[in-house]
Amino acid sequence: MEGTACQQQRPTANQCQCALTATTPAAAAAAAAVADSVHDQIRPAITISLDAAMEKGSTAGVAGAATSTTVARPVDKRSGRGAVSSGLTHECGVFGAIATGEWPTQIDVAQVICLGLVALQHRGQESAGIVTSEGIGPGATNFNVHKGMGMINNIFTDDSMKKLRGNLGIGHTRYSTSAASEEVNCQPFVVHTAHGALAVAHNGELVNCESLRKDVLSRGVGLSTHSDSELITQALCLNPPEGEVNGPDWPARIKHLMQLAPLSYSLVIMLKDKIYGVRDPYGNRPLCIGKIVPLTIGAYRHEKADRLPAEGWVISSESCGFLSIGARYVREVQPGEIVELTRDGIKTIDIVDCPESRRHAFCIFEYVYFARSDSIFEGQMVYSVRLQCGRQLAREAGVVADIVSSVPESGTAAAHGFAREAGLNFAEVLCKNRYVGRTFIQPSTRLRQLGVAKKFGALSENVAGKRLVLIDDSIVRGNTIGPIIKLLRDAGALEVHIRIASPPLLYPCYMGINIPTREELIANKLNAEELAKYVGADSLAYLSVEGLKKAVQLNMDVKKPESAGHCTACLTGDYPGGLPEELEW
Repeated sequence: MEGTACQQQRPTANQCQCALTATTPAAAAAAAAVADSVHDQIRPAITISLDAAMEKGSTAGVAGAATSTTVARPVDKRSGRGAVSSGLTHECGVFGAIATGEWPTQIDVAQVICLGLVALQHRGQESAGIVTSEGIGPGATNFNVHKGMGMINNIFTDDSMKKLRGNLGIGHTRYSTSAASEEVNCQPFVVHTAHGALAVAHNGELVNCESLRKDVLSRGVGLSTHSDSELITQALCLNPPEGEVNGPDWPARIKHLMQLAPLSYSLVIMLKDKIYGVRDPYGNRPLCIGKIVPLTIGAYRHEKADRLPAEGWVISSESCGFLSIGARYVREVQPGEIVELTRDGIKTIDIVDCPESRRHAFCIFEYVYFARSDSIFEGQMVYSVRLQCGRQLAREAGVVADIVSSVPESGTAAAHGFAREAGLNFAEVLCKNRYVGRTFIQPSTRLRQLGVAKKFGALSENVAGKRLVLIDDSIVRGNTIGPIIKLLRDAGALEVHIRIASPPLLYPCYMGINIPTREELIANKLNAEELAKYVGADSLAYLSVEGLKKAVQLNMDVKKPESAGHCTACLTGDYPGGLPEELEW
């Protein structure tokens, strides 16, 4: 192959064990407990006992090794995109942290990353991994790695966390996008190069994956999986066209990759002593930067982040959870930006423009469904946008009713907005079992349907004798809303009017969201009136595309408004840059 010799590290069977998935009430409760209780526990001698609060998963960390995954045969790319076994693609979260000042650091970097991943757990629940580096000394030659299948709290035990020594590190929580839900595809991917180890975590999906795969294979590079994330890792090990003089020019390699593959991805890339954050030129996937501040800074909690001293830096798919790890939101990584994080601080290395000066295309579905409500995108909190979606929906599709409610928790913000605009009272009508996972991103239709049956109960005192407007954020396959309506009618609802705080989903996504085929999307089979009859509602209406854009843009604050834009491909069929010819899914 050209450039730096590169090989994915493959430990022996004795070096690793597969983390077993344990979807139990105790395990699920532990994730929430960890996130809620770590406000002041991220400094030296952190003793958060992940084991004590949960049922233990079977895991084993491999300190000093490059990866804890075993080698498996390559798998077909989801056995053809749109296979029934795939859930809703995209759903991945990336996170990185680096300590500033003198190393070894007084911050437990591995714990910071673990808790950052807990905050991103909603972005993927199939697998997770953490890679750390000591950055200096003999320990810097290898990375410390632990990853496995299942939820964060099942994978990272006290023992495995102790082995993740380091002054910097990256992590990933995964929902399968371009490859099967198997341990061999767990991220971050780690490879050895002639110039040291390299680790990559990826959120998104390459739209030109196959052409890039052929290019990499033609240069003699072996690929052990069908994951486009491994492909990115190996592509980074190729020399840029202009060549290199004194060792690898990683920014040039990253820029070359961005020119070869303009979307869709947000990446965190770790070398032994630095982290690169990369957002594709379209800005299709989110990525933001935070600053770890001293815990004694309480008196300055209202100060802007740039005025506070830094004990470290974090980079994340979302800003949710920053406060719980002692960090403050600083800014988004700009579309096309390559940002470098070192012990000395952060700096922009380069910004790669969109091909042919096209507009940016941030995924509008992040606002609708994927992101946590307390995350910040484009200068505004996701909750506020969802509230505005509800207000706009009330203007477009008002109805005579007694109360407004929501399908928890995805439709709650929009329901409050609808109620305020319509002058109606908001009341809870559904009780949610918090120990059942999100039905939308579970890997199979059967699991989704079983999830609905276990997920909700009706608050009959609030429902009986009422005309109800029920708000949800979206309808994909139509599997969940019918049983919910039946539940509410059984509880005594006189009328149930469904209002959806987003437009109908009509098209598949080729950029990392699992909307597999047009045939599976209920809006392609039934219009709003037909769907209302199908699910047993008195009426059903969607927010318009223009209404959604209006809600998103109302308080948007971006650096270059003239370039700002949103991807609405799943709603309109208008794909950023057009649909690549090689896509035949």
